[in-house]
Amino acid sequence: MKVQATSPKPLIRFDAMPVYEFFCPACRKKSSFLVRAASSFEPKCLICGSTEVARVISTFAYHKSLQTIHEESGEPGKFQSPDYYRDPRNIGRWAEKKFQDMGMDMPNEIQQKIQAAREGELPEPVKDLQSASPDASYH
Repeated sequence: MKVQATSPKPLIRFDAMPVYEFFCPACRKKSSFLVRAASSFEPKCLICGSTEVARVISTFAYHKSLQTIHEESGEPGKFQSPDYYRDPRNIGRWAEKKFQDMGMDMPNEIQQKIQAAREGELPEPVKDLQSASPDASYH
């Protein structure tokens, strides 16, 4: 029985259609085009219709690692902005830092609670506070 070798699938899709951006000096606007065949493409401003457009370098997304985000947002406890903890990635950073400073491993249960809070799940004691009125007293 003869077995035929199959070639591996390419990691890069060559059939993907690129998006090209052009700047129109006449109306000072940028137009984006999904181009299927670059050889037959003639760009034209989508705003004013001018064919005197210049190709520009497109912007791109840059995804930061969690470590970079933490480094850029500063030391836990020394933040400048009241919005610091509105970024869910900063939840639990103070506790993580304290365990690290003491040379201890954070218990798995605490790590799971921090991760759940970062994903939007509130711990039970905090859920209880959500339904309480601002005037309620706690014992």
